[in-house]
Amino acid sequence: MFKFPYLEIAREYEAAGAECISVLTEPKWFKGEGEFLRRITQEVSTPCIRKDFTVDEYMIYEAKVLGASAVLLICSILDEDTLSSYIRIADSLGLSSLVEAHDSEEIRMAADAGARMIGVNNRNLKDFTVDVTNSGRLRSLVPEGVLFVAESGIRTAQDVQLLREIGTDACLVGETLMRAVDKSAMLRELRGLNG
Repeated sequence: MFKFPYLEIAREYEAAGAECISVLTEPKWFKGEGEFLRRITQEVSTPCIRKDFTVDEYMIYEAKVLGASAVLLICSILDEDTLSSYIRIADSLGLSSLVEAHDSEEIRMAADAGARMIGVNNRNLKDFTVDVTNSGRLRSLVPEGVLFVAESGIRTAQDVQLLREIGTDACLVGETLMRAVDKSAMLRELRGLNG
């Protein structure tokens, strides 16, 4: 079992005003555990999203039992019918679905499947390069009324401001916060609340 102070980190995020906490539950590649999500949702009132490769409807039911408020659904690993079905299952359980897309075709797929929240991952999953401008290129393709989330590669308050200017509703920030010594200060900085 990978040990790190996940409860302390979650409390820091909540105290700093995070709107949602992304909790890794995927064990092989990201060293996550369902127990992390269960414990965090017992300790903080901030909504949590289960960040995992959701490939079976069971995982959506499990997310609900673990206390999640939302699940991540990734277009590149699901076909459109499955994606649509998973969104409906999540809806029936009172869970939100963050539908992750990487390109224009995946945005179309997400919209056609009924996504109400679409995240654009700025990390190319083929070579792992990061380009924050990917969100800018794809923003206009997301239908009006659908929440737009920028994911990955967000490192500075300037990045957040640029994303705000293109109409981004939320940013999913992981690595920058996890590497910060003072996570609360970094979150405040990203939100433009310092100074």
